[in-house]
Amino acid sequence: AGTSAAAPGPPAFSCHHDTHSAGLCKTRPTDLVFIIDSSRSVRPSEFEQVKVFLTNVIDGLSVGPNATRVGVVNYASRVKNEVSLKTHRSKAGLVKHVSKIEPLSTGTMTGLAIQFALNVAFSEGEGGRAKSPDVSKVAIIVTDGRPQDNVKEVAQRARDAGIEIFAIGVGRVDMSTLRQMASEPLDDHVDYVESYSVIEKLTKKFQEAFCVSDLCATGDHDCQQVCISTPGSYKCACKDGFTLMDDGRTCSACSNAAIDTVFVIDGSKSVRPENFELVKKWINQIIDKLDVSDSKTHVGLVQYSSTVRTEFPLGRHNNKKDLKDAVKKMEYMERGTMTGMALRHMVDSVFNIAQGARPGVQKVAIVFTDGRSQDYIGDAAKKAKDLGMKMYAVGVGNALESELKQIASEPIAEHYFYTADFKAMSQIAKKLQINVCEEDPCECDTLVKFQKKVETALQALNKKYILYESMSKRIALLENKIV
Repeated sequence: AGTSAAAPGPPAFSCHHDTHSAGLCKTRPTDLVFIIDSSRSVRPSEFEQVKVFLTNVIDGLSVGPNATRVGVVNYASRVKNEVSLKTHRSKAGLVKHVSKIEPLSTGTMTGLAIQFALNVAFSEGEGGRAKSPDVSKVAIIVTDGRPQDNVKEVAQRARDAGIEIFAIGVGRVDMSTLRQMASEPLDDHVDYVESYSVIEKLTKKFQEAFCVSDLCATGDHDCQQVCISTPGSYKCACKDGFTLMDDGRTCSACSNAAIDTVFVIDGSKSVRPENFELVKKWINQIIDKLDVSDSKTHVGLVQYSSTVRTEFPLGRHNNKKDLKDAVKKMEYMERGTMTGMALRHMVDSVFNIAQGARPGVQKVAIVFTDGRSQDYIGDAAKKAKDLGMKMYAVGVGNALESELKQIASEPIAEHYFYTADFKAMSQIAKKLQINVCEEDPCECDTLVKFQKKVETALQALNKKYILYESMSKRIALLENKIV
């Protein structure tokens, strides 16, 4: 009890909430430059949506010469410096200026735009502050196509100069180019949206994700029991009588039991390849939290679409590195959605002793889907739960709440999770806690100890009673002699 572990600190860019979170989010001085693609593939109506996105992000920032300074670089075949970091000292003037930006409607010279930002937009002459640990330099690139020039080297030079780069891709964007531009970790710095009409859903990320805030107070942590705030970060601890597990987040009242855990993953075509990569990262995020070893947690993986495929059975990989490598190698099936068939395969084949399942070990299944099943799931889900399997149901996008709840174990609130966006799956991984004890050995131990104490106390009392009886008889004999 009382042990704790620190969480990683947040990225450098920080923001200020003007609404419900006011006071929880402190602004760090930041030079922020938006680099926006207005090539001919971006329709005028779509460019308007980009400007709305910029306006919404700016609206959540604390804008001022000593807080966040904002610049905007517009590019196509040429580059235009629309707003300098030194231009606006207030939010109102900045937002008005952004609303008047017009698309250039020519080619896509993204490398040239990054070079311009590095040499000009972030320069002291344009209002950039001198390089200092106290001032963050952040570029947010929004693009919908494949660059006509090289971005890899120039983006590296920008990052080496201390500029943190976020890359947002839209529609038919080249994902490899986004990864070449963005800062590490790529999971935090690369975003994809299907179209400009939904770019607005990234607003919250860029308003909140980079706050130097009290993460415990905002609830933006994954501590199971106790969260302790540290500057810009947090660490987890446990209540008395509990021990912090190796993941630094979960707590256990007893030694972790052996668990057979199987992921059942929807690989249908509606998931899309880029989202399937996010699903694989999500699986590995959960694996990181498990106590994987020969004697503790074993993990199996099943993928399904119109057919079902065991990617690897229980017990094949009994360390986290091998498990995560095997997950990364899973190839996307990309067909239908036969969830019922997958559940039957899981119950009859994967949790089969002949296929590596261990007798007498708790069975846990984590079922992920993004849409309506094309077959009936009720019988297979009921059979799994009747056999004592603990079922977690995770849905994204068009997944049906009724089907997810049909799959999930009781209490449903603890075993059913849903999010509209694949990007938010990491939050589900944080909330999903798989802590199973072997018939609560701690409580059994405690009862046994209590029982022994009671028995010892009764024996002592019994001895005292026998002694008391013996003494009473002696006193009675003496009294008779005196009489």
